[in-house]
Amino acid sequence: MDNFKSVDEVLDFAINQEQEAIDFYSELANKASREDIKKIYLDFVKEEIGHKVKLMKVKEEKSLVELPDSMVTDLKISDYLVPVKATPDMSYQDALIVVMNKEKAAYRLYSSLAKMAPTEDTRNLFQKLALEEANHKLQFETEYDDNIMRDN
Repeated sequence: MDNFKSVDEVLDFAINQEQEAIDFYSELANKASREDIKKIYLDFVKEEIGHKVKLMKVKEEKSLVELPDSMVTDLKISDYLVPVKATPDMSYQDALIVVMNKEKAAYRLYSSLAKMAPTEDTRNLFQKLALEEANHKLQFETEYDDNIMRDN
């Protein structure tokens, strides 16, 4: 599958990506040895759950139903996939790299959806989700700089 074929397919993909983030951050929180890091991951879990709920609401309300198929098929799935899958046994450094890439992909997807949104409310929702994902990425980049780069 190279392109999305429907609005529902795009939303299902985004919802699935949010669920993967929830699962991964939960796993990282369970493995965190420091309470402050554990709290950060659990906060991300809450935010990603909120994202998933918002996306499910958009799907349920058919807020994007007005999008022409040609706009949807212009979205290429590969533009929003991260080729490396997160695994529970990966190093902290590798986990941060995967997470930064996943947050970047989510940002790009929500930015694309915001540009296509048929209503101002839907556009604002996707812009907000994109901004939150960009902020997540920045937090992980800061963590990487502070704790990985410093150690090397």
